[in-house]
Amino acid sequence: MTVFSVFSLLGGLAFFIFGMNQMSASLERIAGPRMENIIDKMTKNRFAGLAMGCIITIAVQSSSAVTVMLVGLVNSGLMDITNTVGVIMGSNIGTTITAWFMSLIGISGENVFVRMLKPESFSPVLAFIGIILIMIAKAQKKKDVGNAFLGFAILMYGMILMSGSVSPLAESPSFSKVLTAFQNPLIGILIGLAVTAIIQSSAASVGMLQALSMSGGITYGMAIPIIMGQNIGTCATALLSSIGVNRNAKRVAVIHLSFNLIGTAVFLIGFYVLHIIIDFAFLDTNIKPAGIALCHTIFNVMTTALLLPFTGQLVKIAKRLVKVEEPVQVAYLDERLFEVPPVVVSKCSLFAKEMAEKTGEAVKKAIDSFALFSDEKADSIVNLEKEIDVYEDHLGAYLTKIAGTDLSDEDNRTVALILHSIGNFERISDHALNLLESVRELKDKKLLLSDQGQEELDSVGRAVSEIVDITINAYKNVDAALAEKIEPLEQVIDILTETIKINHIERLKRGECTVERGFVLSDVLNNYERISDHCSNIGVAVIGAETENYDSHEYLSKIKTMDNPRFKELFSQYREKYSVSQI
Repeated sequence: MTVFSVFSLLGGLAFFIFGMNQMSASLERIAGPRMENIIDKMTKNRFAGLAMGCIITIAVQSSSAVTVMLVGLVNSGLMDITNTVGVIMGSNIGTTITAWFMSLIGISGENVFVRMLKPESFSPVLAFIGIILIMIAKAQKKKDVGNAFLGFAILMYGMILMSGSVSPLAESPSFSKVLTAFQNPLIGILIGLAVTAIIQSSAASVGMLQALSMSGGITYGMAIPIIMGQNIGTCATALLSSIGVNRNAKRVAVIHLSFNLIGTAVFLIGFYVLHIIIDFAFLDTNIKPAGIALCHTIFNVMTTALLLPFTGQLVKIAKRLVKVEEPVQVAYLDERLFEVPPVVVSKCSLFAKEMAEKTGEAVKKAIDSFALFSDEKADSIVNLEKEIDVYEDHLGAYLTKIAGTDLSDEDNRTVALILHSIGNFERISDHALNLLESVRELKDKKLLLSDQGQEELDSVGRAVSEIVDITINAYKNVDAALAEKIEPLEQVIDILTETIKINHIERLKRGECTVERGFVLSDVLNNYERISDHCSNIGVAVIGAETENYDSHEYLSKIKTMDNPRFKELFSQYREKYSVSQI
């Protein structure tokens, strides 16, 4: 084998791996939201998990990416470890589709239809289509399709280069001597394991084997053990991704490894025992790329069929091997998920909704504390405020990390909505904590408001509870129609707080109230007003997320002049519902 042949082989491998990564990344962006929907529907049914794992892997063309994603989901507490077993098995089957695509390189024949199936015939066409889509398409999804086409064309070109570079080996005596070492199944397994672990791609190592088979020197007896080793080697990516993660996430990697190790051991022993009894003559026959794809598929399907009934036992093995207990973190998103930005956006959206719910809970408990205070309720409000701070910190950091990635228009709108809202939710929780401090002051100093003052405070408290409920529901459902109710109620709350302050001054003049009570009352009203202001900000962000070419300043200036009939109607309803008469 000449130096130029070696350069050609290395260049072909480089093209192949680059094309595989390009295609996989593009398919992940295209299928990202669909993957998330599939995962969300996942149940404990092992067959459903098997099918879903297969579908996801076919969609992204990478079993390693799926396994790493599972590690990230489990580490984030978003998925149960038991549900991952079927998905892992399904991903092993789904990855065989790549080998079948690459087997096209071995097609021979002069028929026009056969020739069109050859990579050297259709790859340039796919590359041309891909470039055209990348250059002229405006929609990001079409550009991703173009990138996937181009990646696949580069991948197949790499296969052609590798195949061409190894073809002289067929007549090399030195290469024939090296191949004799492959006759030992254990050496074949180790070679397949080592190569796959190094390049961290079973698809790439299978492609190399398929290209090598074009030399005519690889037999079924050599290839089958190498294929088994490749399946073990592909676990290297998951094992590396499990470093520094929690207990259950480590168990996902162990399940993946034990599945392939057990499958290889059983398949190897059973296959060669049968060989001794039956004598598989085909083992000495030269294998072609399609034969490698077939062996790869049979091995993965049979291993899955063998171990699918024992998913519970695989989980038990993982639990016995990984016993370290680790604390659960709030709003934690594993960094391995950043390889699939659409999944990160979806999970951040889920966390933001949890943050919104906790904010509503904190405000409700703070307002209820005026009527019925308890240390337990106070501790709960303090803990909620701390959790909400963590949500804001983590979400801000996560969304910053994916800010430069290619996201769909829908995902970009979701990111914008989250970033506009989380700061407001965090500030609302701060005001809930301030309300708690006002309650404590009233309790500690044994201050009682006048009956009329208490009625007025209860009325604005109910209005604030309602605006928070509307805001949270509008945010969670991205409901612009519901969000339109926020601003009219916010205006009513402003009027209520101002009216109550004026009434307090009148009661102070009459000697019906004290200055000390007034300070606490003023603090409470200011916090109520600020809560409603932040609700207004969130409502505007929700409407903006659902409306193209939306100008928030123009919207607010219009409705505040009562030019909007809908606003005027809602304002009147809320004004009547939460009426406080001025003294």
